[in-house]
Amino acid sequence: MKVPFSANNQSDQTVSSKPSNCTVNTTPNTNLQDVTTPTSSPYEPKSVLEIQGSPSPVADKKPASDTDNSIVLDDPFQLEDHVLSHQFDDLDSFMREFGLNDDSSPVSKPIYQHSINECFDTNSLQIGQTILARLNQTLRSPIGKPPQRAAFYFKEALQSLFTGLTQTTHPASTSEIIQTIKAQKTFSSISPIPMFSSFTANQALLEATDGCTHVQVIDFDIGLGGQWASFMKELASKADSRKMTPPVLRITAIVPEEYATESRLITENLTQFARELNIKFDIDFVSIRSFGYLSFRAIKFMDGEKIAVLLSPAIFQQIGTGFLNDLRHVPPHVVVHVHSEGQMGFGTSSYRQTVIGGLEFYTGLLESLETANVNDDGSDWMRRIETFVFFPKILKAMEAAGHQGPPWREALVAVGLRQVGPSHFSYLQAECLLRRMQVRGFHVAKHQEEMLLYWHDRLLFATSAWKY
Repeated sequence: MKVPFSANNQSDQTVSSKPSNCTVNTTPNTNLQDVTTPTSSPYEPKSVLEIQGSPSPVADKKPASDTDNSIVLDDPFQLEDHVLSHQFDDLDSFMREFGLNDDSSPVSKPIYQHSINECFDTNSLQIGQTILARLNQTLRSPIGKPPQRAAFYFKEALQSLFTGLTQTTHPASTSEIIQTIKAQKTFSSISPIPMFSSFTANQALLEATDGCTHVQVIDFDIGLGGQWASFMKELASKADSRKMTPPVLRITAIVPEEYATESRLITENLTQFARELNIKFDIDFVSIRSFGYLSFRAIKFMDGEKIAVLLSPAIFQQIGTGFLNDLRHVPPHVVVHVHSEGQMGFGTSSYRQTVIGGLEFYTGLLESLETANVNDDGSDWMRRIETFVFFPKILKAMEAAGHQGPPWREALVAVGLRQVGPSHFSYLQAECLLRRMQVRGFHVAKHQEEMLLYWHDRLLFATSAWKY
């Protein structure tokens, strides 16, 4: 089934190679039609993200409790009371600090932080379900100010973890994929964030592989692949200006097992777009599971290719950083790392850090969206972005929370990679992009060889390039 998604429109994110003109095409695609998922369920969900037909996330009956080795109590319900006696005080403090609770009862600090650690680290589902019951009373729907909406989505992610209904057990349907495409297009049309991340990554790849006749990019976070349309358009433009043939481009994407529908969609659209640009193009998909077993032996390499690797924290969250030790056997011409401050989880010591850092990050994202000058046509564009763009990322971060490992920067340095700074041209073009979008509050900076995007004083995204 062909999903109505056009790579041509994604290519509009390309930034002109003439910085003085400050030409950035940000025309959104408006061809997609609304698709709604039919519902037929005896259970009325308590939130917009709850899977239809699933049992209530907080059961009426309490399951058998687990025991905490650090507290010896005969009655499991006494254990629950013992732990929750301070945890609910912590929870109330947190919720009031973020404007999530109108209750005026006296409380103390630090939150749901310790509650989350307790229920996950001791596998105490009883405690976790009780905490979720309390959160469901306060965070009933994704409405209110940005902190309240961000907290709702983190609560939904926790709920998904407890019920076992995560992305790996619930692959996206075709209608959900279409909704995701539509939400991503809306996000790209009103916010500089998607363009900043794709442009800075593409520019680093273009500069590193300039003049090469055969290029293979190993993409560890391809998403829906739209950024590669921009990349191919720039390749064709450069080749035309030099009266040369565009390089042969191969992309190998490392994707989840359940990515079959998305993979067919990406292949169809990018292949068609490459044909229109007269670029020889091929794309291959390798499952994360296969890559986890075989590392780079799971990827086909050809003689004479220049290899580029595109990384994000998402892959580290899923399989760790051990595969970086095999990079020298490739070896890549450049490694580009795109880092979102919201992609937390791997390398942290607790769920608390993931939740607190993530709440701050997504609160900033939501605040930045609210400043966008959008004529509301009744389509609820904000809710669509939150549900289909932000929430999946929050869920992935929570799935990976608590995994131990070295921070990504230390891991890259440990395998012998050194950071190289962005060109002045890249910096000028990134600034040009922000001016073109005309969204107040964003600014670009260069710091420690990285290209940074800020919302006021809050760091949102960073792109860095690495070489041997």
